[in-house]
Amino acid sequence: MTNQTGRAFSHATTWGSPVRGSASAFMLLQRYSAALGLAAIMAATSALPLAANDTSQFPFARLGPPDAPVKLYTVERGEGPPVLLIHGFGTNSFTWRHVAPDLARDHKVIAVDLKGFGRSDKPFDERYAASDQAELLAQLILDRDLHNLTIVGHSFGGGIALLLALEADTRLHGRIAKLVLLDTIAYPQAIPVFFKLLDRPVLSQVGVRMAPPSVQIQMALRIAYFDNSKIGDDEIEAYAEPMKTAAGKHALIHSARQIMPPDAEQIAARYSTIALPTLILWCDHDRIVPVEIGIKLAREMPNANFRIIDQCGHMPQEEQPEATMLQIRQFLGTPLD
Repeated sequence: MTNQTGRAFSHATTWGSPVRGSASAFMLLQRYSAALGLAAIMAATSALPLAANDTSQFPFARLGPPDAPVKLYTVERGEGPPVLLIHGFGTNSFTWRHVAPDLARDHKVIAVDLKGFGRSDKPFDERYAASDQAELLAQLILDRDLHNLTIVGHSFGGGIALLLALEADTRLHGRIAKLVLLDTIAYPQAIPVFFKLLDRPVLSQVGVRMAPPSVQIQMALRIAYFDNSKIGDDEIEAYAEPMKTAAGKHALIHSARQIMPPDAEQIAARYSTIALPTLILWCDHDRIVPVEIGIKLAREMPNANFRIIDQCGHMPQEEQPEATMLQIRQFLGTPLD
């Protein structure tokens, strides 16, 4: 084991310039009130306007059963071996703006907005569990005929990536080549107070309306970031607007209620069967998913390497994009210029 930026604990929307980050509201510290926690979790559901330089040829993928199709918004750039980027709870493809342009220099990069987030459909149903999301993304991989695929997942998106990896020997046989997991959910852990509050129908509906979106955004960013100086007015403005829709609030509530699957222990027991080369990156100040989760995951996956990114909270791709990109590049065998 080494102890430095990118420290190794080895075992065996639209993208802009890398200046500031958005946030994924996924926790409530015990010292905060339940009200603050509700505000924080509301903050993350967002979508940004499609920029003029978007080069996605297929901005929406029509997936799901014929009687209830779901359109997922995708941003695609570059040529080469494909990389699928899966964002965390409450964010969207904008979270990859710091790293995606660089990856697109020699990869086909596909960033997707999960069902219920960003510009994707937000149907008024209850199918927002990680397994529901994984089913849609498995269809996306098959429909786009992706091979030699690297899946990069952050937080909730990392949990979805693990489910897809468990399908690598069945429907997705031979398609997934590597995994990159950033501060990912993986094992049963303590559920923050606000998730329990969102499980109460009346209280959850009141909670999403109790504070102006901009106030909720500011609270969420301060909880999710290690360095609050990286919070900018552009993030606050961009993330507040989508919170005004009833569909966005519905998706947020039902995603939060299913954030921890009831069969989480059974799923975790199968991680040792994932033989894919895997890079596990973790922020050194993650107060949302404890670093011990990442260490345990790396020990159980036979071909995993675990590395720490210094001076960040729960969002390495946002707070420390250069260090994050360096580790991903080294893992993919394409050194950073």
